[in-house]
Amino acid sequence: MNVRQLFDLTGKTAIITGGGRGLGAQIAQGLAEAGANLVLCSRKEEACRETAVRIERDTGVRCHAMACDVRRPDEVRRVAERTAEIYGRIDILVNNSGASWGAPAVEMPLEAWNKVMDINVTGTFLMSQAVGRMMIGQGGGTIINIASVAGLSGTDPQWLDAVGYSASKGAVIALTRDLAVKWGKHQIRVNAIAPGFFPTKMTREVLHHGSEQILRLTPLGRLGSDSDLKGSAVFLASDASNYMTGAVLAVDGGMSAM
Repeated sequence: MNVRQLFDLTGKTAIITGGGRGLGAQIAQGLAEAGANLVLCSRKEEACRETAVRIERDTGVRCHAMACDVRRPDEVRRVAERTAEIYGRIDILVNNSGASWGAPAVEMPLEAWNKVMDINVTGTFLMSQAVGRMMIGQGGGTIINIASVAGLSGTDPQWLDAVGYSASKGAVIALTRDLAVKWGKHQIRVNAIAPGFFPTKMTREVLHHGSEQILRLTPLGRLGSDSDLKGSAVFLASDASNYMTGAVLAVDGGMSAM
């Protein structure tokens, strides 16, 4: 295949959790521009529906919206089964749904810790498990887990004091690598993207208090843009990365190199 063919996702089907806004919507847009049909799901179905309508109008691909709380196995299973009914198979899964909670480690409420872990880690596992079963049956597929630079190292509490979030993203990275080893024999590739700081609803408070320090720690000297994740997502979803699994791709302006 030539390079254009390697990156082409025409005819592929992708599920993006948390696909209605923020990084999930950006990733969904990128996959659609490469030709993939989409299912966007999250607890906020209306946001997914609005994004699905826009993407379908702008790109011409098919795009469906579904409600899904990734902590609930029955809802996860329903999304996987309905996607297979609509499109016949699932080629790509992007585990993007996430939550955070800012608090010093000695003050972190257990309820908040559990919520972050349940969404970020258990939700990623449940969706991977449900879709993984289908991918095993169809002979392969691609899973992309959205981790974070916060899962790669400790963070200064002056600009990010969210121990549960950091721990959860470290767990997502470990899950990515272990599933890559376990499912490689089924031709299922499992990789992760570790974004740096992008202006989203989740990062609004962190950037309000710590943007100057974050920019000092970012060699490129800027935050992520509304298109900086598209290429990485398409790369990992496509045949262009066909010999990659268990990898963590940092898209962080160089922060993790500091």
